[in-house]
Amino acid sequence: MIEVAKLTKRFGSKLAVDNLSFTVEKGDVLGFLGPNGAGKSTTMRMVTGFLPPTSGDAKICGISITENPFEAKTKIGYLPESAPLYNDMTVIGFLKFCASIRKLSGSAKKNAVEKAIETCFLNSVAHQSIDTLSKGYRHRTCLAQALLHDPEVLILDEPTDGLDPNQKYEVRQLIKRLGKDKAILFSTHILEEVEAACTRAVIVDQGKIVADGTPAELIAQAPNGSLTELFRKVTTTDTAA
Repeated sequence: MIEVAKLTKRFGSKLAVDNLSFTVEKGDVLGFLGPNGAGKSTTMRMVTGFLPPTSGDAKICGISITENPFEAKTKIGYLPESAPLYNDMTVIGFLKFCASIRKLSGSAKKNAVEKAIETCFLNSVAHQSIDTLSKGYRHRTCLAQALLHDPEVLILDEPTDGLDPNQKYEVRQLIKRLGKDKAILFSTHILEEVEAACTRAVIVDQGKIVADGTPAELIAQAPNGSLTELFRKVTTTDTAA
């Protein structure tokens, strides 16, 4: 479903992503972990076609994002980091607007909006102005727009960032449910999300993959069975001597 092959990105002399390759199959929830500045968001922006790679490619359901970006993007639901919202719209108005952009109309549009509202538990705020929403509900609204066209692939950039513990739990459970029949790639720097939501995880540092495996496999590699210690072992910290 997602096939990343030798993906590389340079910004001038800075190598942000260095020859990354990995796959995500249907039914997989792949956690994409790493410290700040490791290249997570840059990778996801290339996979979604938001940024062109310096070299390499990504295929979505077998479709090249560099050679056929329009068709590839129809297969993707994308939640970017700090996703923009139109604060003067209601939740349902925003989702109807996004559905129109996805070329949904008539009963298909109505059904898609209703399903996204139900899936993301937005019924209680559906007619509320977005600028009055809590951060948790704003996150759910952003996620709902990514689900409108029932994409085969979901790419979520730090979907639980800034949420309280209850909201994080709800989003993780939603990701697990959605992952049963979709391929999901989501970035995070929160290690507990590996066990909470992922079927597999990769850790990246300085643009390279430094660990890859199921949660159980990563824990088995970890000193004292601690993912935190494994993370510290394979990544470069700003405070390292």
